[in-house]
Amino acid sequence: MGFQAPAGRAGRRTGPPGVRRPILGQPGAGALYRRGARAYNGAMFVMSLQSGSNGNCVYVESDGTGLLIDAGISGDAAARRLAGAGRDIRRVEAVLISHDHADHVRCAGVYQRKFGLPLWATRRTLAAAQAFRSLGRLGDVRHFLPGQVLRFGPLRVEAVPTPHDAVEGVAFVLDDGRSRLGILTDLGHVFANLPEVLASLDAAVIESNYDPLMLANGRYPQPLQERIRGPGGHLSNLEAAELVRLAAAGGRLRWACLAHLSEENNRPGLALATHRRAVGRDFPLHVAWRYQPTEMMEV
Repeated sequence: MGFQAPAGRAGRRTGPPGVRRPILGQPGAGALYRRGARAYNGAMFVMSLQSGSNGNCVYVESDGTGLLIDAGISGDAAARRLAGAGRDIRRVEAVLISHDHADHVRCAGVYQRKFGLPLWATRRTLAAAQAFRSLGRLGDVRHFLPGQVLRFGPLRVEAVPTPHDAVEGVAFVLDDGRSRLGILTDLGHVFANLPEVLASLDAAVIESNYDPLMLANGRYPQPLQERIRGPGGHLSNLEAAELVRLAAAGGRLRWACLAHLSEENNRPGLALATHRRAVGRDFPLHVAWRYQPTEMMEV
């Protein structure tokens, strides 16, 4: 099926049509990321509104264009937390859904009906989400494919396929011509091109889900433990820290925000300590919280 990004919402800027482009790890990707001037002078900003199995939502902004990544928290909470940072949720350009699990998609219908936001998801992701829960009436739904590049104003959004145990999960890399930001959660395992993705970024919101000892000695039943640490689960503190270490050593990655921390099998201090041992004390690290937003972080 051919793809063309629809016209922007009334009164908003929109970029050129979305096109299929190679993602990192695919032929021709290196040339794609090396070419092109850094054309935009404004900074990119990112703010985690909430992160964890209780609900996920991230706000990204560049040059006046704002996007929401995932819709796992209530519309009221998202609007309130954005307003606290001086942003109006009704001015968001689009909501992008990474995969079909409830903590990422459960409130997507509310965002559309209450705030008039277009919803972007793969067809299989949306079908799976609707099969397991009611999203309510949906009107403005737009589809993309894993591996595709979307454009919203100055932001180019790369949908990077992941092996997480969702129907058709993706992570997102956002590029405004000046900086590159990764929203990298629910990754499954350290798949082949993930280190290359990290090495291409200026900043990353990356899952650091569990401490292996806490998981092994905790109260989760064995099948659930195996799912979490298996090929379709989540990254541990150790795995995420090694990825961040390698990317930071490459010289481009400027900071990382640790996200999707397990409430049962992790602690913010423990995740930070694990990363500190890997990257040292001088590398900037942040934490995306389960029950409150982060500050607005500049990429």
